[in-house]
Amino acid sequence: MARSKLKAAVALLAVAALCVLVHLRYQREIGPARARIATGSTVVDTPCGAIEYAVDGDGPAVLVVHGAGGGHDQGMDISKAFVPRGFRVIAMSRFGYLRTPLPADASAAAQADAHACLLDALDIPRAAVIGVSAGAPSSMQLALRHPERTAALVLLVPAAYVPRPGSAPPMRTPAGTDFLFETALKSDFVFWAGIRLARPTMIRAILATPPEVVAGASADEQASVAQTLDHILPVSPRRLGLLNDAAVTSSLPRYELERIAVPTLAISAADDLYGTFDGARYSAAHIPRARFIGYPNGGHLLVGHQQEVAAEIAALLQ
Repeated sequence: MARSKLKAAVALLAVAALCVLVHLRYQREIGPARARIATGSTVVDTPCGAIEYAVDGDGPAVLVVHGAGGGHDQGMDISKAFVPRGFRVIAMSRFGYLRTPLPADASAAAQADAHACLLDALDIPRAAVIGVSAGAPSSMQLALRHPERTAALVLLVPAAYVPRPGSAPPMRTPAGTDFLFETALKSDFVFWAGIRLARPTMIRAILATPPEVVAGASADEQASVAQTLDHILPVSPRRLGLLNDAAVTSSLPRYELERIAVPTLAISAADDLYGTFDGARYSAAHIPRARFIGYPNGGHLLVGHQQEVAAEIAALLQ
């Protein structure tokens, strides 16, 4: 009896020690993540409400409209491909992300008006726009509602309308995404644990990219994928934005694509697990001055094509 009690006590101590070690590692890694989103951005009051944004570079203005799970920091990650090419990148946090509050009307149209309000606040008459994933609906709405403010449009793995058989929704949901949305995307700790213990699952379900594509990529692109996943942390100040994006992208209407009058580039990959390939191709087919670039693989992050994609976008912007 005494020996069994001793074994139980040792086991409890081991579990307690493991919990302490996990907690210490979590605190060591979540601290810099919280510090990262607390610096490098500004909040400006506009007629559309408070908007958080960051700016980098000099040259023609490029407005980066981030995707789900993003914020100004995701936009700044994207800007690294364009600032050295001579562009001034403006990256906002959309409604419900980080320090931009979620208003009562957080529709794609209202977001587009907020993009125009931000350009007004920064005294930028026109900008090229890069709409990434769930940032594509408001980017298209900006080109439709404020055509005089839009110089060019890039739809990068866009959440976009496409007619599907049986009235199926335009966007698809990878296996496990709904479960993670109700668990990991509600908690900084659970999300952190997920990317440490089940990274391939998180790459598939959150980043909508086949893990085997990432495994076969270069070291630089693997590092880029890891950074994208890590930079969703902390996820808690993005939660309201994620919920709103889920609502907006679940019922995407068909916009008047034929009225978009600026040079447009739509890019996706056939194995994007969110199903953006069809929407990108459909949008490009109906926007008068649009070109579609489709890759057979690469997933939602266009793994294996990132440098080529950056070059194609820069060519359009120039």
